Amino acid sequence: MANQTPPQDRVPLFQKIVYGLGAFTNNLLSGALGSMAIVLNLGLGMDPGVIGTIMAVSHLTDAFLDPVTGYISDHTQSRWGRRRPYIVVGALMSALTFALLWQIHAGHSQRFYFWFFLCGTSLFYAAFSFYGTPFVALGYELTPDYNERIRVQGTSNLIGQIPWLLLSWSYAFMEDKRLFATNVEGARALAILVGIVVAVIGVLPGIFCREPYYGIAATAQAAQSKIHNSAGGLWRGLRRHGLEFLRGFGMTLRNRRFLQLAAATFLVFNGFTIISGLGPYVIIFYVFGGDQVAGARYIGWFGTALSACTFAAIAGATWLATKIGKKPAFFLTTSIAMTGYALKWFCYRPGSPLWLFVPAPFIAFGLGGLFTTISAMIADVCDQDELEVGVRREGTFGAIYWWMVKLGTAVALAISGHLLNLTGFLQQLGAHQSGRSLLLMRVFEIGVPVLAYSLAIAAMGTYDLDQEKVQEIRLQLERRRGGLIHRRR
Repeated sequence: MANQTPPQDRVPLFQKIVYGLGAFTNNLLSGALGSMAIVLNLGLGMDPGVIGTIMAVSHLTDAFLDPVTGYISDHTQSRWGRRRPYIVVGALMSALTFALLWQIHAGHSQRFYFWFFLCGTSLFYAAFSFYGTPFVALGYELTPDYNERIRVQGTSNLIGQIPWLLLSWSYAFMEDKRLFATNVEGARALAILVGIVVAVIGVLPGIFCREPYYGIAATAQAAQSKIHNSAGGLWRGLRRHGLEFLRGFGMTLRNRRFLQLAAATFLVFNGFTIISGLGPYVIIFYVFGGDQVAGARYIGWFGTALSACTFAAIAGATWLATKIGKKPAFFLTTSIAMTGYALKWFCYRPGSPLWLFVPAPFIAFGLGGLFTTISAMIADVCDQDELEVGVRREGTFGAIYWWMVKLGTAVALAISGHLLNLTGFLQQLGAHQSGRSLLLMRVFEIGVPVLAYSLAIAAMGTYDLDQEKVQEIRLQLERRRGGLIHRRR
């Protein structure tokens, strides 16, 4: 497979790194909320099912806002571009709302906690949508080259993996009695620290990255505006944009290749999400017999090992995709991850936690391969869409892609909390959980991702945008509207 990238299509290393810092921010925010949620149960005594409901409803807010922010971003014309202003403002607002969300103390009623976190997480995700959607779209348009898109996403995912390495220690940090009297106090401090990091790092892609497709997009939008301006009037303008939004939404959902990519991501990501909350419980109550302090330390070490392995998995997936193609690389990495989850059944051993490090290198290929390959393939689908529709719609595609994933995530988070209840786990029993409960924890934590990953491979079976077809689409586009004006510096 040819993998020569023309010099003008290469994204400078500095811009790849800066864009990767956006992935760092994106993952830090979403990962911190999930990893800190355990405090709501073990620190504030909230029911796991209620916590899952809160996370599900707030994710729905995020999911329904994403297509709107994507449309707004696609149709923005400013001296700074379509994406960059929202990235800067969105980073600052996300940092502020996240830090404030966790400034709470023990001693309130369960009703108070429910409404406080429901409203707080919804506000946070509203701000986060105005960061994440334009950021994702920016990555799709940094280069028109098939293989350079893989390298951009590979670099982004490598840097974006760092928060998972750090967050694997978040529970141990919040439980550290040398620093905090309670884990709730630890959560307050951690939230402020996360907010500061996001405010400093999250704005960088909006400041330093460039938008090569902006000129093409602005020209197409200007041509459309001349057609519509004759109608005049604020109401008619709003009505026109509303109809365009709905029409674009419908066209995106009719794109077969896009739906295949979204379905594969939905299955892999949410197969992981559904059981992500169960893992710590299995480790604490099955492997460590209910010792929360020892379990917290091990969760940190296991998360560190998994994150370290994911760095290698991302690098491997990037290399594979440039050699054998994006779709075959996705098939291979997902299959390796399935093997890792199956190995867990034999490696969960009470009193012998080191065994669980065995499947970690295999499991790492799941999300490591997913976002490296699928994100690069969505950029290819955006080219195919421009050929058919005549405009660049990275924001809409990125938003609807994540809208579909987040709808699934909302359901997955709701299921996750109730899944723990379904096992028969009772907080008041402490270390004395029933054998049936510990068995079902392991069955769900292993079986759900194996099934979901198998379905993801099946969903991608007829996807057909390979390197040859993508190159052909690019040539047709450049004959129609010319190439890009590369402004890298």
